[in-house]
Amino acid sequence: MTGYDPAFLGSTASLRVPLPAPVDPGRELRRLDHPHFTVLLDPRRRLAAATAVTVDGARLQALARTGTWRLDPQAPEDEQAGPELYRRNALDRGHLVRRLDPMWGTAAEAREAGRATFVYTNAAPQVARFNQSQDLWNGLEDHVLEHAGTHRRRLVVHTGTVLADDDPVYRGVGIPRRFWKVAAWSSASSSGAEGSLDAAAFVLDQTPQLDEVELRSLTARALAEGEVPPLGPFRTYQVPVAEVARLTGLDLGPLVAADVLRGVPRAAEAGPRGWRELGVPEDIVL
Repeated sequence: MTGYDPAFLGSTASLRVPLPAPVDPGRELRRLDHPHFTVLLDPRRRLAAATAVTVDGARLQALARTGTWRLDPQAPEDEQAGPELYRRNALDRGHLVRRLDPMWGTAAEAREAGRATFVYTNAAPQVARFNQSQDLWNGLEDHVLEHAGTHRRRLVVHTGTVLADDDPVYRGVGIPRRFWKVAAWSSASSSGAEGSLDAAAFVLDQTPQLDEVELRSLTARALAEGEVPPLGPFRTYQVPVAEVARLTGLDLGPLVAADVLRGVPRAAEAGPRGWRELGVPEDIVL
């Protein structure tokens, strides 16, 4: 199967999870299908606005890492932030769809899917020294899979960038400071019934913890010198799904109503819009 499957969690309409769609009808997103996942590329920003992947926990394949970064043959070269963005600087090519997530099915299918994640349309610029230590962010899907029934359950994961108008432009590409992820699964019982849809949303923030004046000054200085704009250490939050929709301008369909935070009393430490900063997986509300 090529591309994301909206009916992956179940055959009933209540479990169907469509691809995110722009709220603004004039906004163009280019659909790029790959084995078990789809990229929605914003050609104006040259980055993915969203990705969607299906994860079959019962059929995952633990294969060695293979694949090298390359331009996506499905999109024009000038619509992709390619290797020139990452050359000789501190930026890392952060996978939006994790390499491991689409690697299920036969060994050949899994290997092909893993290699397919190394297209530049599935990459987002992140600070290397922080990207390589973002254990909590990378482990979110694993934690949700465990909650949904160890390794025998299905999961869909939508991940993307927050493409803000004030993102600093470096080498012709606006560098996003926030990333988002929404994981969804069926709350099926052990009897085999399909159950209802559940979803949890997260935001990764690499905005430096500086006041606005200092941030603007440092950003302008870095860009004038051809350097990477200032980015801070990763902070990971669990947020209402509606917050992701607000930040991105994307219609997330049934995921807003399926939010596990709906009806949960807001914790005292949560931010004004219900943002909860996470330190360890046990902080996640599922």
